[in-house]
Amino acid sequence: MHGALVQQKKVILSVLRLDKTHPVISGNKLFKLHYFLEPIPDSADKTIITFGGAFSNHLVATAYACKIKKLACIGIVRGEKPLQLSPTLQHCTAYGMQLHFISRNEYEKKDTGGFLNKIYDQYGNCLIIPEGGYHVAGAKGAGQIMKLVDDDATHICCAAGTATTLAGLLLCVKPHQQIIGIPVLKGLRDIEDRIAFLNGTVNTKQLHIHHQYHGGGYAKKNATLIDFMNTLFNQYQLPTDFVYTAKMMYGIMDLIQRDFFPAGSKIVCIHTGGLQGNLSLQKGTLTFI
Repeated sequence: MHGALVQQKKVILSVLRLDKTHPVISGNKLFKLHYFLEPIPDSADKTIITFGGAFSNHLVATAYACKIKKLACIGIVRGEKPLQLSPTLQHCTAYGMQLHFISRNEYEKKDTGGFLNKIYDQYGNCLIIPEGGYHVAGAKGAGQIMKLVDDDATHICCAAGTATTLAGLLLCVKPHQQIIGIPVLKGLRDIEDRIAFLNGTVNTKQLHIHHQYHGGGYAKKNATLIDFMNTLFNQYQLPTDFVYTAKMMYGIMDLIQRDFFPAGSKIVCIHTGGLQGNLSLQKGTLTFI
């Protein structure tokens, strides 16, 4: 079905499988964490502190990266502690991350000076990594993804959460290329402001955001999306996750159908990893886990 569609529309569609870069620190996470952790010596007397929700790929990646470097790490988790930890949080604890749960109201204050000062007072010599790597260093790392994209690509597509990866891609985009972002959160309307914070510029002429594919909000799913994921895997052996990459791929296929991409376009979709999130689904929902 999808093969016939791209042939009909005379475009070339490929997927950059960043999910294969590492068994745990997969996708864009490996890139976004690089400039935070690379300068720190292994086994240094420094605690890494970061933030995320119960299904955060970022938390898992940070936990495992700290395990490799033998660094203490703490994950501050949005929401009260549940009776049963999600598979994501179970992985975090297995990799040695200490989890601290805070209320959603308190979590909203995580970027304020008062909140951060409390962390420094409590933990002393620590490095705070913002949620999703939302920082200049995270965007700089994400920019290195473009080294893996062929120069003749005309459109580079990725899912958007914090917009850190989008900002990084824009840092390194070629003049003939367009960046396509598919937000997976409902109401993510400040992307240009985020990009301006992350890389100091907003290259709107090369950035296209399509807000209609969030499927109801972050980590929301429906039967249509699940069927699409199973079809992608059954036809192309391409596993996706329901939080990020499935929504991105669904959106790109719909945009191809609607003739958003001119004939002759060479479209690269970035698989940003996060497949571990599928473990929260009921067994049998997907054909590939």
